[in-house]
Amino acid sequence: MSVREAAPVTVPAHAAPAPTGQLQRSRRSGQWWVPWLFLAPALVLFVYFKFIPMAQAIGMSVQEVRPYLGNTWVGGANYTEILSSEGFRSAAWNTVVLAVGQTFGSMVLGFCLALLVEGQTRKLTFIRSAAFLPVVVPLAVVAELWRIMYHPTGDGLINQLIGLVGLGPSGFINDPHTSLASIAVTGIWRGAPYDMMIFLAGLAGIDRGLYEAATVDGASTWKRILHVTLPGLRPVFAILFVLAAVRGFRTFTEVFLLTNGGPNGSTEVVMTLIYKLGLEQSRLGVGSAGAVLLFAATLVLTVCVQLLRRRRSA
Repeated sequence: MSVREAAPVTVPAHAAPAPTGQLQRSRRSGQWWVPWLFLAPALVLFVYFKFIPMAQAIGMSVQEVRPYLGNTWVGGANYTEILSSEGFRSAAWNTVVLAVGQTFGSMVLGFCLALLVEGQTRKLTFIRSAAFLPVVVPLAVVAELWRIMYHPTGDGLINQLIGLVGLGPSGFINDPHTSLASIAVTGIWRGAPYDMMIFLAGLAGIDRGLYEAATVDGASTWKRILHVTLPGLRPVFAILFVLAAVRGFRTFTEVFLLTNGGPNGSTEVVMTLIYKLGLEQSRLGVGSAGAVLLFAATLVLTVCVQLLRRRRSA
């Protein structure tokens, strides 16, 4: 019994499958505009409400703004005036102190919270959601809540709590010596849960085998955090430092609602000073110069952190 061998099937040259790269290019051809179509509404809002006002602020910073009379060119006179102002230097110092305190305070507290609530159980999910509530609460509500708790008399909530350990009542936001620290505590309380969530995402990306190997080697909990957790979270720390620092430099609402720069200018920051110069005193040119200086400082900080991060990773 003979078995016929199957004749080889020849595929025409025109029927040969196209390369994978060519198929992908053919599928994407003519559709490059689809992502931009979805981004268009957000881009329009950004351009109209952010980039155009930024360009106008830069233009007004070198002009004497006179509504209905026409602006006049003054060059760098506005920058000279605001840089030579004692009020601006004091506000800049308060801004730096507040930004540093809020940045490191929220990062340390957020890191500790992330270590405490890391896990997959339902109880931890509820605790994480409850801890994140300060972030979603409107900042005006947060400021009013802390203003009530900071009531300077002995009947205030925080004064009653510290009275339990024998400490006398404090003026908090009404005392020039404690007002800035009180605002920093409010910012830390609100910013730490946001940092906690980013730390949790970073902790999820650390290889669990490293913890197991460290445990086998007899490393304690503190050593595992020091030699495994912290190195694994180095990129997260860099990102959070930039975000928290920018958040600290742009502090306005809590200061404006809690103290409005008082008492005696002890909590005056650059943002509240710009607001007063531009909208209360109608010195829009000088206020715009202050805003440009604040933007430049934030930009320099961000670029320096990114360059330092790239140098370490190289």
